[in-house]
Amino acid sequence: MKGDSRYMVKLKDLSSFAHRKVNLVGLVVEFSVPRRTNGTDYCTVLKIIDQSQQTPEVTVNVFMRNIDGLPHLRSHKDIILLCSFKVEFYNQNYTAVYDHKASSFALFDGRITNDFTPYQVSPSFYSLHSDKHFVRRMRNWSQITPFDAGTSDYAVLLKDIKGHEFIDLVCMVLHLCEISNDKWMLFVWDGTDAPALHLEKEVGADKLPLQLEQTGLPPNVLNNFPRLGTVLRVMIDEKYEHFGNHFKIVRDWVRIRNLHCRTVSGLWEGVLTPQTKIRHLSRNDNSVVGHLRDYKERIARQGCLPSCISPTSNFLTEVPNFEQARCTTLMELLTSPLVRGMFKCVVRFLAVLPAEVECFRSPTGSYRMRITLEDPTARIHALLQSGDADEFFGDELDIDALAVKMNRLLGMSESDNTWRNPPWSVCCIGFHSSNENDLWGSRHFHICNTRLVT
Repeated sequence: MKGDSRYMVKLKDLSSFAHRKVNLVGLVVEFSVPRRTNGTDYCTVLKIIDQSQQTPEVTVNVFMRNIDGLPHLRSHKDIILLCSFKVEFYNQNYTAVYDHKASSFALFDGRITNDFTPYQVSPSFYSLHSDKHFVRRMRNWSQITPFDAGTSDYAVLLKDIKGHEFIDLVCMVLHLCEISNDKWMLFVWDGTDAPALHLEKEVGADKLPLQLEQTGLPPNVLNNFPRLGTVLRVMIDEKYEHFGNHFKIVRDWVRIRNLHCRTVSGLWEGVLTPQTKIRHLSRNDNSVVGHLRDYKERIARQGCLPSCISPTSNFLTEVPNFEQARCTTLMELLTSPLVRGMFKCVVRFLAVLPAEVECFRSPTGSYRMRITLEDPTARIHALLQSGDADEFFGDELDIDALAVKMNRLLGMSESDNTWRNPPWSVCCIGFHSSNENDLWGSRHFHICNTRLVT
């Protein structure tokens, strides 16, 4: 460690150092996902603040030949020390820009601790004795200064998203996994239900996946998901190389800016773009506290019902003898530790296989169908067969009348030849696991104790 000290420029004074190289220290409040530029470099964009200036936040552009060399934030309120960054004027603000020949940086844990060793440094960074002083002052200041997600004209809840738009989303990152070669997926949640989507009339059961990832998540992951509220899948494609090796914010809250939302196979999907920025939030952030408060109030008000349903809603189905039973979600079915059981759920009947009513019965005369069911938390396949199907359809033997009822259940409309909108229905769903040593992998679902009344 060298004994010299550095001269640190306050962020509010950057305008006095235009086109010159400066040393800065600040709290990182936002970052972009590292990606390849149009040239040979990789880049990330940081937003930093210090005691002298919190608004506007100062932009820092970092470029590296190797993506692993870019700063990779680890937690909320982490501190970055920037050495010999050039001050440029861009978009009406002064920014700090990395220079390959002269610049370097170091990242420090933002929490109060006696450890002043940076957890990441660029190759040419060297420590000075004075660094400890700057980091300590920044840590102490951050502990007494409140920071929040800020305001945004584009901030929405999942319950209010619309197709093909860019949004700002405050959410918890539940999980991150690699779904194929260097393609990653984030699983995020804000405690609300994403809107139920219309489906194309021609899309049958074989074209409706249960989830966007090719294979379902393992039980040990699903067991850590909330039982209520939509978990949005966010795609990160191969442009963001080694994303999972560097993204460390899991089981924490963030604000994702400029997240692109779209629909795929009747499911909501988020997509990271070059304009996407991520802001790490504390659990004491006003927006986080508000989300968790609303979630608890929702459970107290209506239990596990989808948010668009009231306890007095009318359905096309009924569950005789189970009207007073507590409603649960499909996520609860997927994660139940029981070997067998039955739950009452409010779901949508998305598709039936076989699709033709005249094929509902097997050659022996017994009903046997596979139904695709959906609620805001999950999709499953459930069988409807034999005595359960007899109870479901009752005495309806006329093929044409049965087709009309099923069309209503599947959301068909004579006035719309393109789209269908399955209504919400109540049903009992039984389950059993054929292997007690593999409860979830061997689990099967079936509709029971339910009657079609439309």
